[in-house]
Amino acid sequence: MDLLLRDVTPADAEAVVRILNPIIEARLYTVFDQRFTVDAERDYIARFPSRGVWKLAVRQPGGEVVGFQVLEPFGPYTTSFDHVGSLGTYVALDQRRQGIASALFPATFHAAVQKGFEKIFTFVRADNPAALAVYTGQGFTVVGTAKRHAKIDGRYIDEVLIERALDGRWAGAFSGANG
Repeated sequence: MDLLLRDVTPADAEAVVRILNPIIEARLYTVFDQRFTVDAERDYIARFPSRGVWKLAVRQPGGEVVGFQVLEPFGPYTTSFDHVGSLGTYVALDQRRQGIASALFPATFHAAVQKGFEKIFTFVRADNPAALAVYTGQGFTVVGTAKRHAKIDGRYIDEVLIERALDGRWAGAFSGANG
């Protein structure tokens, strides 16, 4: 599969929602529990932090958005976390296990280093071993498990806390012309 990796724009809101809402509805892959509207997503993208990184994977030819990664500053309420980003990875349910997430990581890592991030910290649902395997395959390590961290439809869900250092090799290593 040929993918173009590019930054999100507000015009991509419909494609983002088309991927994200079925993932939310499945109740298996994310702790988001409310669907997003196109208008709300467009506004969110327009206000997305300038230090953030939001990469789309677009199938070529055809131009269909099949996945995305979002990296945001971890704790915008203090400068002591300025070097840490929080990451989410989303792939269309019918496009999973085709290497889309793995293709997004190098572009996201490269852009993150360029914006001053040194570390990525995130959470993965403990009942989503496939996602945890993707992240650990990209160099993330498990920090621990937050028990009963989310509650969806009255059911508690544990989340695995993971982190990854971003070293200088990402600063110049990404060779993608579209990164």
